[in-house]
Amino acid sequence: MLAPLNVEGDRNPSSWNDGKVTTTPGFAQAYRQYAEGGWQGLQHPQDFGGRGLPKAIGAACGEMLNSANLSFALCPLLTDGAIEALLTAGSDDLKAVYLEKLVTGAWTGTMNLTEPQAGSDLALVRTRAEPQPDGTYKVFGTKIFITYGEHDMADNIVHLVLARIPGAPEGVKGISLFVVPKFMVGADGTLGARNDVHCVSIEHKLGIKASPTAVLQYGDHGGAVGYLVGEENRGLEYMFIMMNAARYAVGVQGIAVAERAYQQAVAYARDRVQSRPVDGSVAGSATIIHHPDVRRMLMTMRAYTEGCRAMASVAAAAYDAAHHHPDAQARKENQAFYEFPVPLVKGYSTEMSPEVTSLGVQVHGGMGFIEETGAAQHYRDAKILTIYEGTTAIRPTTSSAARRCAMAARRPRPSPRRSRRRKANWPRATASPRAPCSSACPRRAWLSRTWWLSSRSRARLRPTPCSQARCLT
Repeated sequence: MLAPLNVEGDRNPSSWNDGKVTTTPGFAQAYRQYAEGGWQGLQHPQDFGGRGLPKAIGAACGEMLNSANLSFALCPLLTDGAIEALLTAGSDDLKAVYLEKLVTGAWTGTMNLTEPQAGSDLALVRTRAEPQPDGTYKVFGTKIFITYGEHDMADNIVHLVLARIPGAPEGVKGISLFVVPKFMVGADGTLGARNDVHCVSIEHKLGIKASPTAVLQYGDHGGAVGYLVGEENRGLEYMFIMMNAARYAVGVQGIAVAERAYQQAVAYARDRVQSRPVDGSVAGSATIIHHPDVRRMLMTMRAYTEGCRAMASVAAAAYDAAHHHPDAQARKENQAFYEFPVPLVKGYSTEMSPEVTSLGVQVHGGMGFIEETGAAQHYRDAKILTIYEGTTAIRPTTSSAARRCAMAARRPRPSPRRSRRRKANWPRATASPRAPCSSACPRRAWLSRTWWLSSRSRARLRPTPCSQARCLT
């Protein structure tokens, strides 16, 4: 059901009218089937209505979902991240109210970080949260680029919002995390009045057009009611839990769209008849899959995709061991290992996906440049993967593993042991007749400037002479 909607979503994307977003026809019905089938809770705890399956299985299923329809799959992807954040840092009250609804897919979740002046630099976040006597907060501000920030596919949307409390420290150390629901939730779990958060527009994009990317305005009518997640001023720490889950999932998206492009290119190459292969493998005209260069492109696409899938699978297995291994030390080691490949899964898998989808267009030839084949849509959709959840160049600097590596690199290191075997033309720094005579010796300075040259190359250069008779000349 999802794969046919992929093209429909590109040609008939989500639309905005007077604060309401209408998704592509068929998306709402598809999401209901997705939620009723229990797919949202596949890898989440059974205590909250999930299936409790390993992440390795969830990643494999997620790849198939994203291959079928990248725009659609973004909605459950962000809900997964919201679930991870609440499981880790949410209070028992927040878990009781929101987790089961999110895990079962009755409600969806979003991640609200970006503001007009604060993209990757979250120290510039200005959204504020004012504490209220009843323990809630009133949230005021604007958030942009909020994927599925408004839609008609679920009854409620649970926004996880970064904001500052008055008096908080400057920079990222003063950011807190809040749950801000679209509709207020009563004590019995029923939906109440609309919260003061509204979608003022959606973006018009290069790809993933069916996915509504919203601009959300908080607090235009007295303040949006929010609930603190965890402790004050630790919001970025909690949000990184959600971001790490989303970054891994975006890496899987790269693998997924590359796989879709590869399968489509193979099918076209097996069907399209053009010319005799230059290697003479077929006597007459043959399908283009027999042409050596087409085979090269297809095998490149396959190698990239399967290599990245293997890397993602290893990372997912480490995550499962980090959470479920009976030995505490093994859990700790696997958690440390898992944090290292997540930036690689996100970075490399998303960077290879535009290359693979570009090859897919090339295999189609001129028909790949025509929208009706769908090859161009994969190419356009893949580009966003290198941008959201941290652009490729900036993303590694925000990962915990990368920060630890950078800190280790700044530590002073002992000098390596000098090799016993010295180069023939590298004199010993002693007082022997064949050595430079002092630290001020011009011969010593010349050697220090040319140490990296081979002995043959150094011999072609004229060394600076020294006036001391005992010096090497």
